[in-house]
Amino acid sequence: MEQFDLIKERLNCELEEMNRIISETLHTHNELMDRIVTNYLTTKGKQIRPIMVLLSAKLFGGSNSHTLQAGAALEMLHNASLIHDDVIDEATLRRNAKTINSEWDNRIAVLVGDFFVSNALAASIKTDNIQIIKGISNLGKELSLGEIDQICNVRDKRLDEESYFQMIREKTASLFRNCVKMGADTAGATDEESAAAVDFAELLGLCFQIKDDIFDYFNDASIGKPTGNDLREGKVTLPLLYALRTADKEKSDEMHSLLTKDTLSENDIQRLITFAIENGGINYAYDVMHDMLEKGKKLMDVYPDSIWKESFIDIFEYIISRSK
Repeated sequence: MEQFDLIKERLNCELEEMNRIISETLHTHNELMDRIVTNYLTTKGKQIRPIMVLLSAKLFGGSNSHTLQAGAALEMLHNASLIHDDVIDEATLRRNAKTINSEWDNRIAVLVGDFFVSNALAASIKTDNIQIIKGISNLGKELSLGEIDQICNVRDKRLDEESYFQMIREKTASLFRNCVKMGADTAGATDEESAAAVDFAELLGLCFQIKDDIFDYFNDASIGKPTGNDLREGKVTLPLLYALRTADKEKSDEMHSLLTKDTLSENDIQRLITFAIENGGINYAYDVMHDMLEKGKKLMDVYPDSIWKESFIDIFEYIISRSK
């Protein structure tokens, strides 16, 4: 059994209850909304984020009903962001299933996403913890700013790693950071006690996005999106950024000129992918992730050994090695 599956098995009862809370919270007597939501919830993904909430609470003394509500709130807000992202990106598939916007239309997808946001706030209120409510509110702002940063990076042709990392820190890592912070809060941990674990979660979140971006350079139907999709949307990610920075100037300038075009052809996209791979972009991205993993392990040294501390490290290693 893989380590990630073992972690899920340890948390199975809590995850089932959290999913029940999500389904119950999102239930409505509006037939159309209920049908769309019920169908959407059938493809849950790996639920890494609520798992991080539970692991954090376990690390700091144990989960409780407020932990489950906080985890449900974070998972609903995360799904709201995915639903809205699919509208922005005009995506037709998510987890190998039709997106809400493609099956219905953008108006309904936006409204369903808004419904998830409102119910995330409702679940956070049930924790009776103002820090959780503030966290959900602030996270909504960070996720939005991350998406705006990404749009600005594309529009302004920002081709530097600093802009990339700032964007993924808000767009992706902020959610992982909040998962651990809120899990710790519900277990009664102080900010000082949870600080190292929260920093660990940020590194993990950055790696999650880097690995997601690597998938765009390879053809694998199981991932659920076509190769080169990021480049079609004008997104330049870490492997290509590295290649542009380190490759022979003549070749790098040639690739830069391609990226100034308003629309890339399929041949342009394949050239850029090949350029990134041949000039060490993928290897560099893995080196960055492994470096972050080592930093993360050192952060977790402040906590006593336990299966929960071990599970944090296992999930980080899983994030780097996962195949989809």
